[in-house]
Amino acid sequence: MSEDKKKIVFIINPISGAQNKEVILKWVSEKLDKEKYVQEVLYTERAGHAVEIAAQKVKEEVHAVVAIGGDGTINEIARSLVHSQTALGIIPCGSGNGLARHLQIPMEPKKAIEVINEGVMEVIDYGKINEVPFFCTCGVGFDAFVSLQFSKAGKRGPLTYLEKTLLESLKYRPETYELEMDGSTLRYKAFLIACGNASQYGNNAYITPQAALNDGLLDVTILEPFTVLDVPSLSFQLFNKTINQNSRIKTFRCQALRIHRSKPGVVHFDGDPMMTGENIDVKIVKKGLQVIVPRGAEKDTTNMLQRAQDYINGLKQINEAFVEDIAHKNKIMLAKGKEQIKKLTKI
Repeated sequence: MSEDKKKIVFIINPISGAQNKEVILKWVSEKLDKEKYVQEVLYTERAGHAVEIAAQKVKEEVHAVVAIGGDGTINEIARSLVHSQTALGIIPCGSGNGLARHLQIPMEPKKAIEVINEGVMEVIDYGKINEVPFFCTCGVGFDAFVSLQFSKAGKRGPLTYLEKTLLESLKYRPETYELEMDGSTLRYKAFLIACGNASQYGNNAYITPQAALNDGLLDVTILEPFTVLDVPSLSFQLFNKTINQNSRIKTFRCQALRIHRSKPGVVHFDGDPMMTGENIDVKIVKKGLQVIVPRGAEKDTTNMLQRAQDYINGLKQINEAFVEDIAHKNKIMLAKGKEQIKKLTKI
């Protein structure tokens, strides 16, 4: 290998998505810039295998490891690349492709290979849920439950995911959660709680539409219980990047969050399910992963001072809700006390 050429390793998940991986490999062979790069291709053989392969390639100090797969494959690879000099590349061909879409990496493999040839780098944040890294979203509630059902399905793809979502939504029951952050504790009955490093689940479903990959903050979306009448507006706003404007939605930003529930259950990270206990700790890790991104992609132009102000305003809203919750409980206790006094005076 020539000393001035950089090594890129392509890791393929043969079961993710529905695209023909051999065709993608043919395009890689034809279109990868041979003047700059030398390639190696490896296939995953089981869940977790990509973690092992990527960790070995970091030790070998390769220039980049490229995921040919979906968000699950990307997660496995990226968790081994954090805080290293090896960059993550993405040729998206999964069911959702949430991180790739947020980064504006083309869904067309040939164009995604062109992005790798250009070699533009960006350093992004990542999150941890109970110390397990995630790069797009994580959460509890309905979306985690669906991810568990999806993992048991015999086939993959967006239609399978949609089928599971529709079937399970008819029988899923919201849970009550305690949320601890920045010294405050709030109780919410919620259909789901999503924590976003990136803005979407995938397939342009924007569950945390204002999230940025480089602001050092989690964007949290709480979907409260809703009725059938709410479904059309929620669905429209989810895909229109305006779900945060729905009256059933509560949003805020934080650096760390503890979610407490009454019993153990499932959570998801980047669409993959994981069983955990009653306490779920979510936090952001700043500037932890190098990613190959498109040249001239539209950056998050939101003023950082404005985002900081939004964060402060969010804390203020939480504190106000905390005070309001206490006041409401005090009113209930006072009313009960008055009833007891009335009963006693009648005896």
